[in-house]
Amino acid sequence: MEINQKSSNGKMIVSGVIPFLLIVVLAVYVFGPGSDLLDFGVPLPEISMEKVDFIDSEIQVTVRNTGPVSVEVMMADINDRIQPSAIEPDRFLDRFETAVVRIPFEWNEAEPYIIGLTIEDGTRFEKEVEAAAPALTPNAELIGLFAIIGTYVGIIPVMIGLLWLPFIRKISQNKYHFFLAITVGLLLFLGIDAIEEAIEVSDENLAGSFNGTLLTVTVTVLSFLGLYYAGQKLIDTTQPSRLSRPLVIALMIAIGIGLHNFGEGLAIGAAIGLGSIAFSKFLIAGFALHNTTEGIAIAGPLSRDKSSKYSIIGKLFGLGLIAGSPAIFGAWIGGFSYSPFSSVIFLAIGAGAIFQVIVVVLRIIREDDKNLSTASVVSGISIGMLVMYLTSILI
Repeated sequence: MEINQKSSNGKMIVSGVIPFLLIVVLAVYVFGPGSDLLDFGVPLPEISMEKVDFIDSEIQVTVRNTGPVSVEVMMADINDRIQPSAIEPDRFLDRFETAVVRIPFEWNEAEPYIIGLTIEDGTRFEKEVEAAAPALTPNAELIGLFAIIGTYVGIIPVMIGLLWLPFIRKISQNKYHFFLAITVGLLLFLGIDAIEEAIEVSDENLAGSFNGTLLTVTVTVLSFLGLYYAGQKLIDTTQPSRLSRPLVIALMIAIGIGLHNFGEGLAIGAAIGLGSIAFSKFLIAGFALHNTTEGIAIAGPLSRDKSSKYSIIGKLFGLGLIAGSPAIFGAWIGGFSYSPFSSVIFLAIGAGAIFQVIVVVLRIIREDDKNLSTASVVSGISIGMLVMYLTSILI
């Protein structure tokens, strides 16, 4: 009997491995000996200029080979005039490889420039900079400035929104569900906004070979599944004497909002780094008002925590920091080392985190009321989205 069982297990393993091996063989053939048979045209080269930095008497361009074939960067031009240049580490780029093109040039601040790069077959690629601005270099003054901006945009507005907690604690269960539904509306808007922003960054700064839309969707789904699994494990294994369920839900919401605020910090830091000072001030004021509503999303679940008043104050402060402080780190990264690819990744992770929190909050409402189509739930979600839309107009 035992021998038959082992034989059956062996056959099962073999039947699962054989299709996988055949797929591997097929892939090796397609990209190896069979590549000539499937080559019906000439692959076109493509490069992307991901970043342009204006440094003292020099313009530095970060370029990536995003085409299917290797390329050689031959020359650079500014405003259609060929300029001497140096390419580090070298001018030969394999697929997805990056290099820095250094162009000695006496540029003027706030003037527009068109930077062009020509490869070995004569194809020219260009990137337009609307207004030149000196690249930011980390120093104590700028680090402190970005920390103040992140505090103003992230931490303070969220803390103000948390002041709704005493009011929410005193209302009836039906009204409590209404505020939870408002939380869902707020978070739903944030999730959609994060996906839209990630796709926009991808379309403007990443080449089509990265499949920016599919990248955003894939990372969002993986983030949702991973965080939902981790969150459920945390809820299921939490001891009432250590972490209450309302606190765990509020913590998950704070983490989701924090990941979203990290993306907002990236946008502000990048705007300042690109010299868009007026635009960055606009972002700061808009995000500050916009993020005040996020504190309500955390206060809703936490209002059912039965801890003492002083314990609740400490939890509010900690959750406010978790939700708001990522804006500081986002501003640092966006200002000093902005990367479109990492920006898309972080925005998509934030969207996934927000969507998993929405599912958890809806489960709470359904467990209490057995119905998600009540007037309080429908009106709460609608009002939450409407409030976020109206405040987003200022951004």
